Amino acid sequence: MSASTTLFYIHDPMCSWCWGYRPTWTQIETALVNTLSVQYVLGGLAPDTDDPMPKELQMTIQGYWRTIHAKLGTEFNFDFWQQCQPRRSTYPACRAVIAAKLQGFEMQMIEAIQHAYYLRAMNPSDLSTLQQLAIELVLDEELFSHDIISAQTELELQRQIEFVRQSPNKGFPGLLLQKEAALTSIPVNYVDASETIDLIKKYI
Repeated sequence: MSASTTLFYIHDPMCSWCWGYRPTWTQIETALVNTLSVQYVLGGLAPDTDDPMPKELQMTIQGYWRTIHAKLGTEFNFDFWQQCQPRRSTYPACRAVIAAKLQGFEMQMIEAIQHAYYLRAMNPSDLSTLQQLAIELVLDEELFSHDIISAQTELELQRQIEFVRQSPNKGFPGLLLQKEAALTSIPVNYVDASETIDLIKKYI
């Protein structure tokens, strides 16, 4: 493995296209994990708000879900839109990923949030949902509840968001390859992992 070569995966745990990309990304990560360093970076789709999501925006996002299902076959549970009070707020879920990483559960929390949101009709914008997921993952509940609202976690989230804003990345999910000082945006192919793998190998 080249210590100077890193593949950054730009994501948000409540990004529906990231959920659709998950099977392909898993293949890419598995194929390259012994070739380079892989780092997850939170882009932060939507900041904190207690305001209910406007109906028009709810319909727009449901449209995204239907498009992703049609194009990729991704499963979605539309009961979310009747059983939860949607808010355009993904920063709490991002902080949950950071807090879980402190206990060595970054990947598990990302998956738990995605399953909660897209399959279990739970709202990851709510702190109570994220705390429930932490319990289900058998994290130290007290430590998680402290870390998710800590100043250090907020600073780390803002650091990651700023990294994405200053990078060539243009959307979520995104792939950035850093070799020494060069940072290259890698096109996202939602269905063909091999194409992405071959492209990255050409760079490294």
